[in-house]
Amino acid sequence: MFDSLIVQFVVLWAVIDPIGSIPVYLSKTIGFSLEERRKIARNAVIISAGILLFFLIGGQILFEAMQVPLPAFQIAGGLVLFLFALTMIFGESKPEQEIKMRANMTEIAVYPLAVPSIASPGAMMAIVLLTDNHRFNFTEQFITAGIMFAVLFITYILLLAANRIQHFIGNSGAAIISRVMGLILATVAVNNVLIGLKDFFTQVA
Repeated sequence: MFDSLIVQFVVLWAVIDPIGSIPVYLSKTIGFSLEERRKIARNAVIISAGILLFFLIGGQILFEAMQVPLPAFQIAGGLVLFLFALTMIFGESKPEQEIKMRANMTEIAVYPLAVPSIASPGAMMAIVLLTDNHRFNFTEQFITAGIMFAVLFITYILLLAANRIQHFIGNSGAAIISRVMGLILATVAVNNVLIGLKDFFTQVA
């Protein structure tokens, strides 16, 4: 049980990537007062929590309504996570990509901070896979939700402390951490694909 909690925390930490969001937050809040920066950080995390909670509760229901078999969804989810991980490892790092995105100042909390920086496509897919109704009961899903909110809360704290953290690790440090998280995420994604293939062939047999 404890090992499972660690795995879930690592997966959600990797896909939400709190540290990778710091350079994005700093670059998009230049010129704002301290109070305004705090408000943007709070709104971004709240919006991200709402989006991820929607996928936690209704993501699988939506896919099943479309008659998508769970093993196929798990394989597809694993592949998406794997591709997402590859972009973190080999492409421009997550901070470098998102800093280039332009946004109206009144929309910063939504874009690019909440989406796609915090509630990334990989995070949406991961939370659905981690709360699979056929593999996890309500208590386990509730615990996963708690872990998700814990990572988001840590993200909020890190954003509030963004200036000090940025001064300590720099943009290059954030890029390195993002790539390490990508490698971890790639490993988890391959495992999801293998489990999906196993379940698929078990059902066929």
